[in-house]
Amino acid sequence: MNFEVVLTCAVTGAGATTHISPHVPVTPEAIAREAIEAAKAGASCAHIHVRDPETGKGSRDPKLFRDVVDRVRASGTDVVINLTAGMGGDWVPSKDNWAMPGPGTDMIGPEERLTHVKDCLPEICSLDCGTLNFGNDDTIYISTPPILRRMAALTQEWGVKPELEVFDLGHIRFAKAMVEEGLIDAPPMFQLCLGIPWGADQTVETMAAMKAQLPAGASWASFGISRMQMPMVAAAVSLGGNVRVGLEDNIYLSRGVLATNAQLVERARTIIEAMGARVLTPQEARNKLKLRGADA
Repeated sequence: MNFEVVLTCAVTGAGATTHISPHVPVTPEAIAREAIEAAKAGASCAHIHVRDPETGKGSRDPKLFRDVVDRVRASGTDVVINLTAGMGGDWVPSKDNWAMPGPGTDMIGPEERLTHVKDCLPEICSLDCGTLNFGNDDTIYISTPPILRRMAALTQEWGVKPELEVFDLGHIRFAKAMVEEGLIDAPPMFQLCLGIPWGADQTVETMAAMKAQLPAGASWASFGISRMQMPMVAAAVSLGGNVRVGLEDNIYLSRGVLATNAQLVERARTIIEAMGARVLTPQEARNKLKLRGADA
């Protein structure tokens, strides 16, 4: 059981959800506002993607990240900033020649994947620890060992804590190798990502199995998607972990009722407190996770 919980809100993601819910933020102003509102509702941390303001699709434009981060930092509302570094790994084979990239492919190297992280220097950035069949179409998310080792080395150099996002047991195995190689500073920070097609399933048994493979001393969180978001909150707290909610992973408060990020944070906080635990403030989260800005 975890009695002092870091609660992250993933405020927008990159998925095709903007046509379903008007609450999914698109512009830098809206994304920053959602991060601030999530913090006011009790979130310790905001996990941030950006979107093309014209199309609503996920973007990796460093200027958009800078705009969001500057707005959050200037707001006077404290929240730990966690920027995605997962863009730039999409491979979609051409239907005319399966050996060649087709429409939708966006593959870049490790330095470019981290351009916005170097510019903004958040406390945390995500690091997706392996390759994955992403959904039921031909999309493959690619993160090879050399790419990941280079990204880990760069974030270590900049003092940004990598959130080791793992979608199956093999990802944990590789992340542990990076820890053993000295590329990840102690304590390593894991995110057990459950329910993403076709990664690990979102069940208590799966979460427990993945937790059992984490290195000693690691901090960890987990999340589920869609209707399993809140059940996985309870499961993670029960098993000793931290939690993540937000519109990146689930757009509903209840069946047919569209949620806001603040409402999802409030619902998660209610669950956590009903279990006899409490949500940490942003500064307490920095101290617990040993992030930049932690108290000496």
